Amino acid sequence: MKKIFLFFATLFLMSRVVSAQELSCTVTLSTDQIQVNEQRGATQIYPEIQRVIQEFLNSRRWTNDEFQPEERIKCSLAIIFTKASSSGDYEANARFQVSRPVYGTAYETVLLNYVDKSFNFKYVTGTPLNYNDNSFSDNLTQMLAFYAYTALAFDYDSFSKMGGTPFVQKALNVVNNAQTAGLAWTSTSDIRNRYWLSENLMNQQLQPLRDGFYTYHRLAMDNFANNPIEGRRLITEYLNVMKQVNAARPGQPIVRLFFEAKSQELVNIFSEAPADERKKIATLLSSLDPTNSDAYRKLGKL
Repeated sequence: MKKIFLFFATLFLMSRVVSAQELSCTVTLSTDQIQVNEQRGATQIYPEIQRVIQEFLNSRRWTNDEFQPEERIKCSLAIIFTKASSSGDYEANARFQVSRPVYGTAYETVLLNYVDKSFNFKYVTGTPLNYNDNSFSDNLTQMLAFYAYTALAFDYDSFSKMGGTPFVQKALNVVNNAQTAGLAWTSTSDIRNRYWLSENLMNQQLQPLRDGFYTYHRLAMDNFANNPIEGRRLITEYLNVMKQVNAARPGQPIVRLFFEAKSQELVNIFSEAPADERKKIATLLSSLDPTNSDAYRKLGKL
């Protein structure tokens, strides 16, 4: 059975040399928070923005690999506009989510759930989105390229150990090219901004967290239906590695992002564990993710 599983898993990875673009991203917009006297009434521009962003992400080739249509990386970008002007300047918050299927199941696991509090850009109707890896074009295309490469990095890391490194490097290049484009691209602003996400993914001291991303998804989750005991053991092992890294480098955004994607999934994974195991994991999870400690305490009392 194990050999058969590995055979089909290998086919899954090898089949990314056939055809189709890499991303399948759904883009949604909300203008509810824009003041009525601003550009909220100019409703014709928002469907255009939605369309050009979605086409840019899904139609552009981001890698040298080719995917089967059904293997495209599933992601979503929800943009909540907060300000808009008649000259085409927009301020917004955005949530970018990336997921992938778990082998042999209908379940999809969230890889990244990232909130961008500075999704600000300029767009005038009819403007083409042109992007070049080697230079800064405009804030909108730069942000979208950053998201695309970050999605690829998380997805590839989940299928092979450090497999997303080429895309981590490309995301860092996007950040470097945008250093004069606003605080969200620099080290002087919010530690959870685009700069710090890129820095965390490249940081050698945090590399065990990226190594463990493969363990969590490819070794534990993809085999969980057949061997939940081993799956829980591997995930617990990864969480203990995370605890060590967190003790050495506390407060890193990559740890927070992991739990924003995985907290409920972890509760579900360990809910069927024996009582002693649930209590131990509840204590460990609460120490790593105090924000969701109530849910973990309930897990320990099941």
